[in-house]
Amino acid sequence: MSPVPRVRLALADALLRRVAGPDPDEARARIHLAPGPRWFDPDSPIGRVHADASMFVGGVRALLLQSLHPRVMTAVAEHSAYRMDPWGRLRNTAEFIAATTFGTTEASERAVAIVKAVHKRVYGTMPDGAGYTASDPHLLSWVHLGETESFLLAHQRFGRHPLDDAGCDEYVAQTAVVARALGVEDPPVTVAGLRAQLAGFRGELASTDAARGVATFLLHTPPVPWVARPGYALVASGALALLPVWARRELGVRAPAAFDPLRRVGGTAITATIRWTLDSKAPGAARENGAARENGAEPAPGRHGIPDGPRRPLRTLGGT
Repeated sequence: MSPVPRVRLALADALLRRVAGPDPDEARARIHLAPGPRWFDPDSPIGRVHADASMFVGGVRALLLQSLHPRVMTAVAEHSAYRMDPWGRLRNTAEFIAATTFGTTEASERAVAIVKAVHKRVYGTMPDGAGYTASDPHLLSWVHLGETESFLLAHQRFGRHPLDDAGCDEYVAQTAVVARALGVEDPPVTVAGLRAQLAGFRGELASTDAARGVATFLLHTPPVPWVARPGYALVASGALALLPVWARRELGVRAPAAFDPLRRVGGTAITATIRWTLDSKAPGAARENGAARENGAEPAPGRHGIPDGPRRPLRTLGGT
């Protein structure tokens, strides 16, 4: 094997160990290859979105946006070890998304049951005396909305094969299946419904010390080795380009919208690099595309065989 493919595989293994645990091949076999009925077709919109490298950008954007709900952020600050074990939390989240998106029905139901059991142990009191619990359908709704919008926005901007309008609606409807299983009441099933429900939360969102601390942690002191900081900076930059300007202000982030075109260029570059790295783990795909390029032909389409579609940026809650 020549040096480039060897380095590419090594990078893919290192990245997958971060997000999928010490044995990514075992995790893939357990979730993706296990026989049995599933909630979703892996080639449907939810499978396309959640399998794409743009999820890295969408994940950072979701965390930044979600932190602006004071009760959600208090629950995270008081019950989460995200600063001490950020990669462990990332792996837990990644496994939940993988299990409910690609796993069997049994695996999906088991993943939901685990999360619901954890939520029952997360409760407390706000500084003003009001109580909170992670099982609150209202708070669950905010977390769901933030994730759904963030993953979809990132996919439409940076994904390999952006969805058309019908596909975007189907994606929202499919994520609603998981949301309802977790306890969300009346999750949106269309992009229009997603926007409307996000807008309905605007009055509850506010800047807090904890939220600003999350922004500082994610944007300035991320839990990645120094050698990976430049790449992570591009991921974070892409996430900021998708975050409403009002949210940046609330988080104390100095990120003028005038530089968003450059941030999007960086997001596109790093997402393509991550995708190129991870494609080396897809049997046959990387070899076929590499051979096509060497012969001057167009590379084969993505793993779903779907041609690139137009990027359709969505309006974020509150505008930019």
